[in-house]
Amino acid sequence: MMKVLVSINIPEIGIELLRKEGLETTVWTRELPMNPEQLLEATLHHDILLSSSIYNLDSQFLTQNKHLKLISQFAAGYNNIDIETAVQLGIPVANTPNAMTDATADIAFALMLAVARKMFFMHQKILDDDWGPFRPKAHLGMELKGKTVGIFGMGRIGTAFAERCAGAYGMKVVYHNRAANSKLEKKLKATFVSFDTLLRQSDVISVHSALTEETREKFNRSAFERMKSSALFINTARGGIHHEGDLITALENKTIWGAGLDVTNPEPMKADNPLLTMENVAVTPHIGSATIEARNEMARLAALNI
Repeated sequence: MMKVLVSINIPEIGIELLRKEGLETTVWTRELPMNPEQLLEATLHHDILLSSSIYNLDSQFLTQNKHLKLISQFAAGYNNIDIETAVQLGIPVANTPNAMTDATADIAFALMLAVARKMFFMHQKILDDDWGPFRPKAHLGMELKGKTVGIFGMGRIGTAFAERCAGAYGMKVVYHNRAANSKLEKKLKATFVSFDTLLRQSDVISVHSALTEETREKFNRSAFERMKSSALFINTARGGIHHEGDLITALENKTIWGAGLDVTNPEPMKADNPLLTMENVAVTPHIGSATIEARNEMARLAALNI
């Protein structure tokens, strides 16, 4: 009988599917994840690992566990896994890319609104007992209707986010991708543009690409300096796609207007990060997939991949 290690406390729907298939399933039921030593020791005694992006499955870990028949990720991305080593060792890797499309598009949309209206900052003022008198020109936000939204990475999530922007606010959609998509352009009246044009034309830029060597810290000082001074930068994809120091500088110098992040670089973000006290910034702790529906579907797909 194949032995499966579920290394994180996933929704029960995934566990039930595994056991229904007759797989001997061991589940880590604690809320906090395993430490590296615990993960290594446990994996040595199992044939299949159901893992997550919180674990670093590097070359050393994979070499020590070359007996594995499969790694099934409870995540859309797999940049935590040394894929080159996995291929060399003949260990297949599966993920759950379709489960969190709507949930992540929603959090990107929510961050865009939160930044545009300085919601996090204003909420903090209430907590600080600083409701204050009515001041007609203090802490003003901006409206989004009719603005131009630029999508970096027009995959499933980028498309879902663009649909929300176009549908709710009539925003004009431009996008930069590896290739143009004529069907999508017709559906959303979207325009494929160069990266430089995306930076210069967009009132809001939302990142939805994978983290690769090509996209790593793509949004850096050079990129921010080409954006409008009134632009919002939203990243719900991977923190490594933006250079955080350059982003902080761009916001402090008013090179761009605001930023909304569900991912940070590095991650997790430290509590003394200056982004957390800026009035034109909203940060959430990588909760893009944190809905009941998305997490249940992720668990189901991760189990079905096995």
